[in-house]
Amino acid sequence: MAIKQLWQWDGLDAQGRHHQGTCWEESRNAVMLHLLQQHIQPLTLRRRPVRQRLWRGEYSCEIIHQLATLLQAGLALPESLLLLAKQQPSPQWQALLEALAQALERGETFCAALGRWPEVFPPLYLTMVRTGELTGQLDECCFSLAEQQKTQLALASKVKKALRYPLIILGLAFIVVLAMVYLVLPEFAKIYQTFNTPLPTLTRGVIASAELIRHGSAPLLLLIAAIALSFVRLKKNVAWQKRLQKMLLACPLAGPLILGQKLSQIFTVLALTQRSGIAFLHGLESVKETLSCPWWQEIISKVHQQIAQGQAISAALQASGVFTPLCVQLVSTGEASGALDAMLLNLARHHHQRTHQQADGLASMLEPLLLVVTGIIIGTLVVAMYLPIFHLGDAMSGAG
Repeated sequence: MAIKQLWQWDGLDAQGRHHQGTCWEESRNAVMLHLLQQHIQPLTLRRRPVRQRLWRGEYSCEIIHQLATLLQAGLALPESLLLLAKQQPSPQWQALLEALAQALERGETFCAALGRWPEVFPPLYLTMVRTGELTGQLDECCFSLAEQQKTQLALASKVKKALRYPLIILGLAFIVVLAMVYLVLPEFAKIYQTFNTPLPTLTRGVIASAELIRHGSAPLLLLIAAIALSFVRLKKNVAWQKRLQKMLLACPLAGPLILGQKLSQIFTVLALTQRSGIAFLHGLESVKETLSCPWWQEIISKVHQQIAQGQAISAALQASGVFTPLCVQLVSTGEASGALDAMLLNLARHHHQRTHQQADGLASMLEPLLLVVTGIIIGTLVVAMYLPIFHLGDAMSGAG
């Protein structure tokens, strides 16, 4: 399949009026043919760079929410897409929405048109749009989808921020230590060598450690580079991804956050598909498509297989060993009472709120702990450097 490219064009129509715009096509010839079919004689044509950051989830989520608002106001789907295209500041989104509108005018379904852009619209978008087209409630499905995506994006951002915070603090402390080792300590060491007096034990230890770090910096950098390169290569290894996910879940701090975020995502998608009238097994397939980690995909596949063989949903969840007893209990209650969609929604809200609380608690707990750690490291260096100054008077009088 050829990769679509973003093109910007200027041209004249049959009446000599000037037009300009952007479009997605595989080649320059395809753009020329597209313009000639619209009775536009191109004057200039050039490629535009595609910014991948504009394909992030927050942009597609906002587009779907705005589209649902226009549909609920009574506008037709192609008209809504063209109206959104005019409001977009980004040329690549303008061209994308216009391409979707043109696909609808050619007789394609909205789901099929979105399916041509997997890098922009995840599989869950296709599932919900397909359900909305079949049930005639496309606006409601789009609203539900946008709400779910905003919730998950906010939760994922909070979890990443909570896990990223200690790394940033420790990284800054490491940079400060390196600066003192390479720039400050050598100067102090030269000054202290001019005095014929023994240095304090702490100072000697710090200077010796600094010398060891300086002389071993090249092997250390090579080791760090080798580890980083290994991680980059292992990211594509399925077995390593599964092993890494297990190790992360076993971590005392990161584990509960990652588990809560994944359970919130799983139950949110299941509740969303259940409310839309999608069968539970099809909902599990949608969940699997939204998960990027092979380990979680394998867990959902096993649950799907057991339920397809006639096992109860709660029993299949319990057999996986991942879902909490509360998950199993509420799903079992939902199966018995016929209110499975409500129970799934309650579980999604529970894990969402709990993960938010855990992220806030982790940040509030790590902040003073990291301040203490960095204070001890930097304080030790400062004390080691200035401790001999208290003995300089005796050393100078002895030298005189």
